[in-house]
Amino acid sequence: MTLIQIVVLSLVQGLTEFLPVSSSAHLILGSKVLNWPDQGLVFDVATHLGTLLAALVYFRQDISNMVRPWFSGDKGDEGSRKLGLILLVASFPAVVTGWLLYDWIESALRNIRVIAFSTIGFGLLLWWADARFARSKLLRDMSMRSGIMIGLAQMLALVPGTSRSGITISMGRALGFSADSAARFSFLLSIPVIAAAGGYGVMRMLLHDTPIDWFQFGLAVALSALAGWFCIAAFLALLQRVGLLPFVIYRLTLGVALLVVAF
Repeated sequence: MTLIQIVVLSLVQGLTEFLPVSSSAHLILGSKVLNWPDQGLVFDVATHLGTLLAALVYFRQDISNMVRPWFSGDKGDEGSRKLGLILLVASFPAVVTGWLLYDWIESALRNIRVIAFSTIGFGLLLWWADARFARSKLLRDMSMRSGIMIGLAQMLALVPGTSRSGITISMGRALGFSADSAARFSFLLSIPVIAAAGGYGVMRMLLHDTPIDWFQFGLAVALSALAGWFCIAAFLALLQRVGLLPFVIYRLTLGVALLVVAF
């Protein structure tokens, strides 16, 4: 990969990983328009590590509140303990399904038409969930049942173009959570999933003895981490002002652009 490819794709991956707009759609559209080759396993691992770092840094206090009571005598905040357990259980469906179906998904579903239709279809679902249901529940109201339902919805994000944050926020909204609470739960839920995906990528790199350009690897980690942190902060701030509709419109526009390229 050239330096410009690394910079552009790392920033795109970091900015779109947490937005409900599909990082896959952006990466494949950019590749088609610019005629760039697939970024490869090493780049994928680097950007997974970068976006994971972004989420860990941004939510460090929340994570500390959830984890600390398990390793100390202090019970801490019962709500944070409960939320941590819910997140752990809710992450299992996507992690296990991704482990079992990764190769099939990569070979059968990762094409531009699937991504285009997923981008449009799940964008309409996001609009419906945002407009149709009540929006009063807060993050502290999250139950194990609601968390598991959001975790089950997250499995659909294995279909390229769906958007992991998009489908989990949609389910959160459908369950009656405010947009901010649904987004925060989605971002926290991303941490074990991104960690699992990155760990699987590292394992594949080790098994295949993949050569690594450490400068490019470090640059991709740093840029995707910075972009991811900025994206989380900006998205949560914008959500209070503009809601989710602009992201729905953007998804529909992006999906149509992908269809134009595909056909």
